[in-house]
Formats: sequence, structure tokens, C-alpha cells
Amino acid sequence: MRERVLVVDDTRDMVAFLQRLISSGLGVEVTGVYRASDAVEAVSGGSVDVVIADVKMPEKDGMTLLKELKAIDEEIVVILLTGYGTVDMAVESLKLGAYDFLTKPIDNDRLLHTVKKAVQFRRVLKEKARLEETIKHSGLSRELIGESSVMEELMESIRTVAETDETVLITGDTGTGKELAARTIHRMSKRAGGPFIAVNCPAIPESILESELFGYKKGAFTSAASDKKGLFEVSNGGTIFLDEVADIPVSVQTKLLRVLQEKEFKPLGDTKSIKVDVRVLASTNQDIESKVERGLFRDDLYYRLNVITIRMPSLNERIDDVPLLARHFLRRYSIEFGKDVRDFTDDAMAYLTRREWRGNVRELQNVIKRAVIFSKGPEIDGACFREPPRANHCRDIVLNDILSLDYRMARNKVLERFTVSFIRNVLQKTGGNVTRAAQMAGIERQSLQHLMRKYRIDPREFRKETAR
Repeated sequence: MRERVLVVDDTRDMVAFLQRLISSGLGVEVTGVYRASDAVEAVSGGSVDVVIADVKMPEKDGMTLLKELKAIDEEIVVILLTGYGTVDMAVESLKLGAYDFLTKPIDNDRLLHTVKKAVQFRRVLKEKARLEETIKHSGLSRELIGESSVMEELMESIRTVAETDETVLITGDTGTGKELAARTIHRMSKRAGGPFIAVNCPAIPESILESELFGYKKGAFTSAASDKKGLFEVSNGGTIFLDEVADIPVSVQTKLLRVLQEKEFKPLGDTKSIKVDVRVLASTNQDIESKVERGLFRDDLYYRLNVITIRMPSLNERIDDVPLLARHFLRRYSIEFGKDVRDFTDDAMAYLTRREWRGNVRELQNVIKRAVIFSKGPEIDGACFREPPRANHCRDIVLNDILSLDYRMARNKVLERFTVSFIRNVLQKTGGNVTRAAQMAGIERQSLQHLMRKYRIDPREFRKETAR
């Protein structure tokens, strides 16, 4: 359907002139009215995309009309015309929501350019509204999208779990949507009206994690100049999500266990306990049972966290959902970047459904985002997904599976690979002696132990090799 432009002017010759100019110049549907009240009626009927109105009219002026039209349709695009314009009037009209303010005599080229941009802007607003409506009625959340049997089972589990108030452990690889599942559980639960606090456990230094979670009293330590609420207290009445809970150090695990058991805790430096009503959701991409066996994670805490487990499937397990997800991200980023990209060619979709997705939904999202940014037409074709030209073999070995990720994810993956290789190398050379390995690496022993916990590196593995 062509976009519809409405011209409002009490001068019939001006209306006729603008109708001919815009219709022939842009190919849009143009109608004209001579009274502001007729314009209000047309916009109320939902049959108008862009309004071009004269400021000076006998029934009511254009500024008043602008206010009334915006009250009817907040996103209606209005261009005002006047032969008596001032800077103050132009500024005032823009404050009221006008798209642009043009003066007479009309510059035909400028008017056509302005109307063309206004039509494009209205198109983007309508697409955004359609997307938001789709999201609103999509059942669960903006990101938990899928119609495969695997996703149907997951959705059913989430609905069931949301009705309870039990602790849930969400497992799955990076990029599968563990936090999104947690947010969905919260939204569908009786706690939906309360806060949802997500805590990225590995991102908080071990030295301050306890104070961040449980707060502190003034004077608890040197820099504690005032009381501070912890995230558990902030989450009272709602849900706290402990992302990558396996990385919480043993020193903090004891206090976390008490919160789960007793629903209370003591801030640092306080002698009184604080009662909280908080639901705890946690996630991990690690094998916590293995960490329990190695003494790196309390078994009683693990059993408390693992009351109910939800496993997030990898994207490769639900490859049938790729077209749906891809089109979702296409609409999202087309709007975000102001692109008129509508679909994928058959070869592009074939590529997406054949590809192995090591980074799961997050990787797919980044691939589509990049394709939209570099797109030149209304469709994404297979060429948009071709890898950059190869430079050399060593570069390919390092970058081959991360080229589709965004910069931060790619950098973190490269750093993780280097760190794991480096730590394993120094432990190999020292026969698993952590103290000597730290000295060889030039870092503190505690820092090395933290990295070993984070990347699940057991020094005993290297002691056995040396003994042989």
C-alpha cells in the first residue's frame, strides 16, 4: 500500500498545486482538505501517514492543529508551512512535535526532499509499531523465540517453574539465552511486579563480591564511608539472578547458602541479620558436579541451587528455529539502523540453516546484525555471509570460528584461549606446583588460583603426569 499524504490549506489553488507536485514527484497518494476539522477527522480515521498543513488558517491555526493531531496519533508526521515564519515559531513547532517547518514561497526540491524523508520516517515508525505488537503477543519474551519441539518443551518447563517459588538452576552453553530464560520466569511468576536483579558473578572482583551481594555498614572497611545496600536487599520482593554462579568463590558460598536456607544475611560490619523475601535463579555453563568433587564448590550449596534444573538447548539442537530467529533479528536491526531490509534470499537462508552455530543464538544475532549494517538492498543474500579474504594460516587458526562475533565477544574468546594455554603450560612445566607456576607466570598465587577456578584447570592433572 502506498503511503498517504494529506495537504491542509484554506487556499484551494495551493492544495491543488501541492497535490500535483507531491503525487508526480514521489508517487505517493495525496489528498487535500481546506479545513483543520477535516484534517482531524481524516487522521482520526487512521488513513493518513504524513500531514502538510499551513500555519495560518481561519478556523484554527496550524500550531493548534499540530497539537490536536499529536493527541490523536502521537507518531503522525506533520510538516508545517507558513509565509510569516520566525525562528521562535519554528522552534516552538518542533517542540510540539512537528517533523519540519518550511517557509513560503515553496522551494519545490526542498519540499519534495522533506516529504520523501517524512514518508520514510513514518514507514520506520509503523514497522517499529508492528514489531512491538508482535513481541507483545509472542507468548513469552522478545528473545525466547522458537516453534521447534525442543523449544516447545522448554517453554512448557518455564511456565511450570514460573508458577512455583523454588530456586532454579539454568544450565547451557554461552549464548543460549540463560538470562533471558530467567527474566521470562520472573515475568510469568507472582513476583513479576517486583525487581529483577541480574548479577554477572565473574565480572565482579572476588575482593568485593561479598559486599556487592550483601552490602555493608559504614566503617566496615577503610573506604566504607556510608551504609550500602547489597543486591539481595535491593531484590527484596522480587528475583535475583546469579549468572555463572559456579564462579562464586568458596569464601562467599557459605553466606549464599545461609540466604537460601534462612532467607537472611548480615551485611559486612553489621551484627544484625536482615530478612529478605527473594527468589534465587542461577545459571552456569560449567560442570558444577565436577567442581564439587574437586572441592571448588560446596556440595550443600549445589543441592540448594539445584532444586529444579532447566537446560537451555544449543541452537544446533533446534536448527528449525533459525529462520524464525533470523527474521526476528532482521526486523529488529532494520529498524535500529534505519534500513529497509525485508527478508533473506533462498541461498542466504540455506546458508544460515546449514551452518554450525558454536556461539548459539548470540552468534546468529551478531551475524544478522552485521549483514543488516552492510546490506545494500531489500534482501540479504548469501554474499553477505561470506568470510573475509584469508590472510595467512596462523590468522585463520585463531580467528576462523569467531569472525561472526562482535568485537567484545571475539576478544574475550581469544583472551580465554590464550589464558588457558598459558596456565596449562606453566603448570606443565612446574609439575602442578601452583606456587612455582605463579612465580613463573609473574602473578600472585591467589590470582593464578582464581584463573584456575574460572577455567576449570585442576593442578592435580599435571602432578600425575610428572609422577609418571
